[in-house]
Amino acid sequence: MCDENGLTYEEPSKIVRKSKATVGSKHKVVEELSHVLDVKAQPRAAEDGAGPHRFTLKTPKGTRDYGPSQMAIRADVLNKIISVFKRHGAETIDTPIFELKEVLTGKYGEDSKLIYDLADQGGEILSLRYDLTVPFARYLAMNKISNIKRYHIAKVYRRDNPAMMRGRYREFYQCDFDIAGHYDPMIPDVECIRVVSEILTSLQLGDFLIKVNHRQLLDGIFEACGVPSDKFRTVCSSVDKLDKSPWEEVRNEMVNEKGLSPEVADQIGEYVCLSGKIELVERLLQEEMLVGMSRSAHDGLEAMKLFLKYCALYGLQDQVSFDLSLARGLDYYTGVIYEAVLLNDTKTEQGETGGVGSIAGGGRYDNLVGMFDPKHKNVPCVGVSIGVERVFSVLEARLLNSRAKVRTTEVEVFVASAQKNLLEHRMQLCKELWDANIKAEHSYKRNPKLLAQLQYCEDMGIPLAAILGESELARGIVKLRKVVTRQEIEVERENVAQAVRDLLTETNEQR
Repeated sequence: MCDENGLTYEEPSKIVRKSKATVGSKHKVVEELSHVLDVKAQPRAAEDGAGPHRFTLKTPKGTRDYGPSQMAIRADVLNKIISVFKRHGAETIDTPIFELKEVLTGKYGEDSKLIYDLADQGGEILSLRYDLTVPFARYLAMNKISNIKRYHIAKVYRRDNPAMMRGRYREFYQCDFDIAGHYDPMIPDVECIRVVSEILTSLQLGDFLIKVNHRQLLDGIFEACGVPSDKFRTVCSSVDKLDKSPWEEVRNEMVNEKGLSPEVADQIGEYVCLSGKIELVERLLQEEMLVGMSRSAHDGLEAMKLFLKYCALYGLQDQVSFDLSLARGLDYYTGVIYEAVLLNDTKTEQGETGGVGSIAGGGRYDNLVGMFDPKHKNVPCVGVSIGVERVFSVLEARLLNSRAKVRTTEVEVFVASAQKNLLEHRMQLCKELWDANIKAEHSYKRNPKLLAQLQYCEDMGIPLAAILGESELARGIVKLRKVVTRQEIEVERENVAQAVRDLLTETNEQR
């Protein structure tokens, strides 16, 4: 029997009958069946058996390719994000995509199982970076840096079950903004919220809400409700699922998997389902059962009161919600935490409505740097990460729905020829335009047809065409054509670069 690749093997049913008759051992059956599966799994070879293998043409699970239109969208998004980071005085760094495994181990709580471990290379046990925050903390400790405001845009890797229609991948970009240093309470923290607001507003994604909470307050709630201190982090991980799961499911996990009593879980539920503004903070400060039982809860509420006051000063009061269900499952958070979500029903590229989830998140992590410092010297840090993959998914879907065309190049003028044998004149004019820092190109055919050249300009969204013809060359002029309106003007050959600049300025002003 042959498979679709032309490889020969016995039918599984015959192997089973043959093995039972001759050997009578189910181990032999398993062995031969495994051999069949191995044969079928082999790549198809050439007919003579010596040719190259035929590969399966697909990207690895949880990854994707990006064509010119997707990359144009990405470049535009990243430029807007970087402009906001720079507006707030941030400088940028970079770190390796892999770290020593011990650097990453024990920093992510239950999510540590998603870290990609690498095979031993050169005597070091390495893992791909899970986020940009832990490498940043390692960078601070290693270089003895105590004050920096930095942004970092790079790929990270997670051995997760991908949900690609929701912008969830195994390889993806993160855009981080962090402020490290000893400062007065909540001043850097609220600026991170302002950065998120400016970015989401500039990207025009629609209405959004920034949920805020405080890890100290959550620990205080757990303490007041009777959760053992060694279960704070694991219960926090359960609470973190409230954005995707109803309370009953989270409660069942707390009771059946985390070992809490139903009474303790119910007490936690009375708090973690609350959300509101500064009035909620004021009300909780009056609850003796909470603030009287836990100093941590009191301090967390006072911190949130100051934080929300500063939010109002930055004009963020309508975009920020105090939400006690927000937990952020990562272990390294120590203070204020936040998460931004879109409110409008935006369809993803695959047509699903809503469900892109968190679009940004972050918080304060004051103890992470000390884990790497030889003297355990802490550098207080607070930061935010923009979920750019989810942003890209939303914008790509919007583009698909609108059927709008995206420019994938920035060419400003196309040098075209109206007759044959003008290649060298085109090349010379291109050289002059490039020397003048004007983005230009021409056809790579010696004698292209004029109609094909002008059609290319329309297809690529190139605003101007510089047309050379024998009569124009004889008179020492060049025709400049506005591609959209098809209006043409004649300019002197030596003034082409300046005329192109003037027309581009005029076109931009009319938009």
